[in-house]
Amino acid sequence: MNEKNTRWQTLALLGALCAAATAAAVWYDLTYNGGKLVYPMHSYAFAPTDIPMLLAVALDVVYALYLAFLLVCGIRAQRERVLRTNRTRRLSPKFGVLGFLGFLGFVGFWSYGTWGDATPFVFFGFFGFFGFFFEGKMSNTLMDERYKENAVRAGLKAYRTGFSIIVVLLIVAGQSSRSRAELIAPVLIAGIALTVALTMFLSEYLLYRYDHDDAAALEEP
Repeated sequence: MNEKNTRWQTLALLGALCAAATAAAVWYDLTYNGGKLVYPMHSYAFAPTDIPMLLAVALDVVYALYLAFLLVCGIRAQRERVLRTNRTRRLSPKFGVLGFLGFLGFVGFWSYGTWGDATPFVFFGFFGFFGFFFEGKMSNTLMDERYKENAVRAGLKAYRTGFSIIVVLLIVAGQSSRSRAELIAPVLIAGIALTVALTMFLSEYLLYRYDHDDAAALEEP
């Protein structure tokens, strides 16, 4: 546990250093470089005064790649453990708070109305991370035959629900001639992102409910 805490503290410290370096580079660019690399530009020509910002960006990229490497290694280690022990992966229910990132999708209403950019609607997909709460509740659970059957049931119901919603979205998109055609793109992006989130959440929630319902039934006299 101490080793794990030390690792997280090191990552947090490195992240804070990258953020501080980026903030300092932005201040330098705004103060001494006229905001050349901060404000949008149509063309770029290198100048020595660009070096602080370029170094800060390079540092951020290296840190992001390091985090991605650690994530891949962690996922691989979890899968090997699952195969070796036949138990679900260890996950804290606290990761469910990542689902609140989905609220960033509401920024899309502002960005689309201001710039015509519907990209933020993709963040609605993060609502699916609320499912981590239920997955964490079943962390390190033995995957016996009952668990596997419940996992199949939950997955099929979640995917059928998601498929049905996508069919409805396609029908709505097909009626574009009856409405403003420019609204079809944000509707589809937001709708698909929400459908993905719902499918992710339902698969974990239903598995948790089925497993606990079966366990309660077995405990009854």
